[in-house]
Amino acid sequence: MLSICLFHPEIPQNTGNIARTCAVTGTRLCLVRPLGFDISEKSVRHAGLDYWNEVDITVYDSIEAFMERHSGDEIWLFSKKGSIPYTDAHFDNSKDTYLIFGPESTGLDEDLLKAYSDRVLRIPMRHGVRCLNLSNSAAIAAYEYYRQLGFPGFEMMGRIGQEDL
Repeated sequence: MLSICLFHPEIPQNTGNIARTCAVTGTRLCLVRPLGFDISEKSVRHAGLDYWNEVDITVYDSIEAFMERHSGDEIWLFSKKGSIPYTDAHFDNSKDTYLIFGPESTGLDEDLLKAYSDRVLRIPMRHGVRCLNLSNSAAIAAYEYYRQLGFPGFEMMGRIGQEDL
């Protein structure tokens, strides 16, 4: 099973967009404290996140707690500092897979990137442009994972002229 993991997310709108990607793909969402916003039921309802209850969310108190809990799982980190294009990763669907993203303002910690240097993926982009939005990056990564698996359980054909649910 796939999980998108956000270490210290800062911008609630990005996390909301990522939660929606998780809802439509059946991906779990892991959030690692500190969070830059409130995810209480009242706050989520006020933000109009009507899909929030469709997402399997786990919150961890620290990066260390997360890494200890998932040491035997497949872990991939995303960073503009990575040297492996995300399309070169070969996901192992026999294990739980975690796609990890850092805070919007700083990205993942340099020590963590060094510790997993052979598992740091990059989404290619033009030189001189800072980076993609976090929610866009998470969506690209999730859909590459599911593309490699043949989009299991996804609706592949739309129906023009019929109402969506």
